[in-house]
Amino acid sequence: MKNYALMFLTLITFWVLLNSSVDPEVLVIGSGVSLLVSLIFCAKCDVFSEINFTPKAIVATVMFIVTFVSALVRANLSITKRVLSPSLPLNPGIVQVKTKLKSKVGRMVLANAITLTPGTFTLEIDGENLYIHWVDVKSGDQEESTKEIVSGFEKYLELMYG
Repeated sequence: MKNYALMFLTLITFWVLLNSSVDPEVLVIGSGVSLLVSLIFCAKCDVFSEINFTPKAIVATVMFIVTFVSALVRANLSITKRVLSPSLPLNPGIVQVKTKLKSKVGRMVLANAITLTPGTFTLEIDGENLYIHWVDVKSGDQEESTKEIVSGFEKYLELMYG
């Protein structure tokens, strides 16, 4: 039942945002469509079952967003500095990092957060290993790369997704 309710809430939220209206007819149509889609497609969806709805998880979500935005700003400044530098100081490479996350959704969110941060791009998730293209490889050591790229996000994702 939790999956159906969360799917419905997600769909109706997007419906309202896309329509930019909370008129009664928009809400009635959106509710009907959201309910129908939830009932048809969410019979086997288990995406929402891994989400924790505890006070700690909600605080962790806010902290994850703050951490992500901070990493985003720092990475953008770093890439801008490299692009504007006449010598174009790059040390690209592919590194393997390990995650402690057990949840598939948690790993997916981690991989997307890494990819959305300029200078890094998640190439593959293989169990607990992520293969990442990094514009400035500081070390080939897996533990150091994991600490540099993953650890800031991972501590919050563990609370959010287990």
